[in-house]
Amino acid sequence: MWKNIRIAILLLILLVVIINNWRDQNQNWDRPIVVLLHPINADGLSSTQNYIQHLQSPSFLEVKTYLEQQSGNYRQPIHVILKLGRTLTDQPPKVPNAASILNVMWWSLKFRFYAWRQRISADQPTSVTLYLNYYDPQHVNELKHSTALEKGRIGTVNLFASNKQNSQNNIVLTHELLHAFGATDKYNLQTGQPLFPIGYAKPEQQPLYPQKQAELMAGRLPVSDQQNRMPESLKQTIINALTAQEVGWSK
Repeated sequence: MWKNIRIAILLLILLVVIINNWRDQNQNWDRPIVVLLHPINADGLSSTQNYIQHLQSPSFLEVKTYLEQQSGNYRQPIHVILKLGRTLTDQPPKVPNAASILNVMWWSLKFRFYAWRQRISADQPTSVTLYLNYYDPQHVNELKHSTALEKGRIGTVNLFASNKQNSQNNIVLTHELLHAFGATDKYNLQTGQPLFPIGYAKPEQQPLYPQKQAELMAGRLPVSDQQNRMPESLKQTIINALTAQEVGWSK
């Protein structure tokens, strides 16, 4: 009898996992998309803490407006709600430098456990939870790679604690947010150069360079076949047809 009960419990857990994974990979865009943002003082500096204390939801309004406008290009109206959540003290596990399959799997499990531990009932249901790791640019010149998981709908995003960087921070945040909905990177992982044609905003442009906009999931604006630069804001980026298809805005 107890054996049958244990088997039934395991089957129930498996069913819940399957249903959750299916939901994660089949977003219903007709429902409001609620994104919970948890700021984290990742470098422990008082300057970073001061920046976080002055963060407000309107700081991320650009992300909401951008996504709603871009989805409209594919006749998929969406409603995005960005909620600024509690400031957390515990940091997410660091993304492994050696990206072996085992390392990535172990990190993924640790990250999901971290997200589970941070959640409280007051957070209410969300579509995606992003952990925003802030660093003072006076002390950190280059940020490590951010990442997000489609299965689990969580992401760890490294950002600069500077008002001057807010616009570019929003590019990184939106890039990772779309990863959580299934969008793939469209740049060369070794060089960072956008992939042609899928990583170009206008691959049909003649002459091809310089491109005036960047594809969001490429993250960089190509100025030649070997050079690129960071867009200044989301206004200098677009979401192309392939990315729209990956996240479910089009067929």
